[in-house]
Parts: sequence; C-alpha cells; structure tokens
Amino acid sequence: MQQYIDKAAVLVEALPYIRSFAGKTVVVKYGGAAMVAADLREAVMQDIVLMKFVGMNPVVVHGGGPEVSEMMKRLGKEPVFVDGLRVTDEETMAIAQMVLVGKTNKAIVAALNAQGGRAVGLSGHDGGLIRATRHLHRTRDGGYVDLGYVGDVAGIDTGVIASLIGAGFIPVIAPIGVGEDGHAYNINADTVAGELAAALGAEKLVLLTDVEGIRADPRDPRSKVSRITAAEIAQWLREGRLEGGMIPKVEACLRALAAGVPRVHIIDGRVPHALLLEIFTDEGIGTMVVR
Repeated sequence: MQQYIDKAAVLVEALPYIRSFAGKTVVVKYGGAAMVAADLREAVMQDIVLMKFVGMNPVVVHGGGPEVSEMMKRLGKEPVFVDGLRVTDEETMAIAQMVLVGKTNKAIVAALNAQGGRAVGLSGHDGGLIRATRHLHRTRDGGYVDLGYVGDVAGIDTGVIASLIGAGFIPVIAPIGVGEDGHAYNINADTVAGELAAALGAEKLVLLTDVEGIRADPRDPRSKVSRITAAEIAQWLREGRLEGGMIPKVEACLRALAAGVPRVHIIDGRVPHALLLEIFTDEGIGTMVVR
C-alpha cells in the first residue's frame, strides 16, 4: 500500500506545477547523450508527451552534430571546426540537411508519436520559419574567418508553430535556416532554441546538456550552481569563466531572458526523466537562470 501512497504524493507535489504551466509554451532543446542512449531517448520522449497531455505546449529544437560528422566521414569528407563551429561548404551543408532534416528530425517525430504524441517535423524552410544570415566568425586573435554556410538567426516567423500548437501537435524543429537568397544555413541548435523561446513568449526554455548544469569552475563538477541571474552569467561570460559548448547555451539563455522568458534551465540530459524532475518537482535539477 505504501508504494501507492508514495505515487499519490508525487502527483500531489506535481499538481501546482501542472496548474501553473497549463496552456503555457515550453521550448526544449534536445541534444547530447539524451539523443544517443536508447533508454534516455525514450525517457525524454515520454516526458515531452506527458507535458503535452497535462496541458503544456512543448516545442522541441534538436541538435545532431555528431550524426552529421559521422555521415561526413562515411562519405569520405573530414569535418573541420573553428572554435567549435563546423566549417560548412556546399557539400557539407547538403549532408547536414540530409541528416538533420531527413533523418534525425523524422526519427524524433516517430519516437514522440510512438509514445502517443502527435508530432510534426519542421525546418527553417517550412513557412519561412527561420530566416538566416551568414555568420561572420571572429577568431580569438581578433580576426575574422568565413565558415561558409553557418548562419545566425535573423528572424523567426512563429505562424506555422502557433497553428500546429493550436491543433494539438508537438512541433519538432531542425536548426536549419534559410537566407534571403533561398540558401540553407546551419545554425547552432542552442541559438535557435533561445531565439524561438523569445519569439514565442515561452514560459520556459530548457536546454538538455551533458553536464550537471552551469559550473563556477568548468573543470569541477562540484561547483555547479543551482540558481544564477542573467547579470551574473553575463559577467562570467565577459570574464571567460565559461568554456566550449556552454557558451552558446548561456548566450541562448540571455537572449530568451532579455525577450521576456521568465526562466531558463540548463539540465543534465544524462539523468532519466530530467525534464519532469526539473518542471514538476520542488527541488528540480541543473541550473536555473533568471532575470
């Protein structure tokens, strides 16, 4: 009997959060280990579908860089990176689209549907969703380098997403934008998620990553902070206290917060059901960034 009482207690603890987030939009950036390990992948899909069934409006933005690199190597093309950004020529862009839009996106849609959801896959081309400009990358020595078809978000047209949400669907978005010339651009998925959360006026932006959250010392897992303000994290950026893939995540946080998103969460996607733990429990996990 006690196990059933414990289950009931969990539901009661979740009730205020379910009530608070009913009808609200939550943007989830899905990537890292949670995309690779089968058990974690299934747990994330279950979390997202449950969010939809209790009245929330999840919108998923996914990455897929390792899959793109794997396909490039299979086709005899060696990936090249500058400061963590992929050099993307015409052929690499075609491979990225093939993998992100044609394979990864459709696999996520199928997995969500298998859990009882109604998901629809999109890229920046669909309905003019993501407008892009070419990214001019500044190197650490102060110079600039042309990375090819790597893009920045120039604008988001949320019309198609709003229509899908209104019809009860879960939008799943590949981070491919389209320029004024009609050419596709590869955009960092964290960046897309931040811009999308801002454009949708989301209640939350949740970024799944492969660390416990934001660390005061990037090399010390014990230095994770549970809560930090936008001003504090911006200061850490200026001081160079953040490294690697955490930088675009934090920049996405700041963009979303500046546009009015109340809270952003960076959580450990290696923890099963990390999304539910963050959204529906008193303690939560990871790092919450607030205005």
